[in-house]
Amino acid sequence: MTESAQVGDGTRAVRAGLPEAHKNEPTLPGPVFAAHFHLPGDVSGPYTYGRDDNPTWTHLERAIGELEAPGHEDVETLVFASGMAAISAVLFSQLRAGDTVVLPSDGYQVFPLVREQLTAYGIEVRTAPTAGDAQLDVLDGARLLWIETPSNPGLDVCDVRRLAEAARARGALVAVDNTLATPLGQRPLELGADFSVASGTKQLTGHGDILLGYVTCRDAELTASVRRWRKIVGAIPGPMEAWLAHRSLATLQLRAERQNANALTLARALRDRDDVRDLRYPGLPDDPSHPVAARQMRRFGCVVSFTLPTRARAERFMAALTLVDDATSFGGVRSTAERRRRWGGDDVPEGFIRFSAGAEDSEDLVADVLRALDEAAA
Repeated sequence: MTESAQVGDGTRAVRAGLPEAHKNEPTLPGPVFAAHFHLPGDVSGPYTYGRDDNPTWTHLERAIGELEAPGHEDVETLVFASGMAAISAVLFSQLRAGDTVVLPSDGYQVFPLVREQLTAYGIEVRTAPTAGDAQLDVLDGARLLWIETPSNPGLDVCDVRRLAEAARARGALVAVDNTLATPLGQRPLELGADFSVASGTKQLTGHGDILLGYVTCRDAELTASVRRWRKIVGAIPGPMEAWLAHRSLATLQLRAERQNANALTLARALRDRDDVRDLRYPGLPDDPSHPVAARQMRRFGCVVSFTLPTRARAERFMAALTLVDDATSFGGVRSTAERRRRWGGDDVPEGFIRFSAGAEDSEDLVADVLRALDEAAA
């Protein structure tokens, strides 16, 4: 095990991916803006053309790898222009016509579009819910199992280790969407997954100002196939985005601690309200997902979900909030919430609210939410 595996999350986040120190050089070099690199003679060296690689990506990829799998230097990370680009890279680099993939039926709302495209390529798509490890029931003969835990937006949790062992016994690869948990909450590769995939747009970078995705893999051959797909489709991040992401990693542990604590405090405050139904947060001891989450997660995330009685009540609640932005993303330092059914893609009630706790003072945030609920009920 390396030194990185022995330090705490905060120390690792602050130091991750930094290059070797040189006198009079910055600790974290600035972004390298280059479409091509000086390349006389025979082609050699790591940087040749901007679609293939970039020094700024290299630092960020090393940093994410240290967070996803501390102490495992053979693990590789590839960064992408968005979380969806990272998801697509794994799916379309690993699946061929005639293959079968198992997706969560309650996952990210873009999956119906992904399913349509996969089917058009001659790939069989099976789906099952996250809860109860239901994907096991449709796993036989699959080439790839895609897990999203906690699920978005329902916050159900499945047993990654159990599913990964079952998939391996059947000859299937396993990819885990780790967006909601982040590497500080869950390490899928240590639980047996082949790929850990995430949108870095969310809590990983946490400021709502960049789009980013990544894939971390434990197998060099699999990584090479994903890298080849990235090169073919050009789904690459800009150097400025990569640099901003790396800079933001330094505060990940600080942000996660405050945001996750706020989420738990808010969930506790909502438990006894008659107007709040189907409250979900894996960190609550009485949440249906808590027993499994407690075994495999180190932090339970910043997202809380609940349902208000009607669409009108939910819309009045959203309008009454003053410290919470009505926005469709999550994981940022500023709290956000939305009535998810407005998009039409999630199988949730009209009054379903996905709430992402930010880094505000807990007392202020909870007071704002409770006041808004009271005003919406009036």
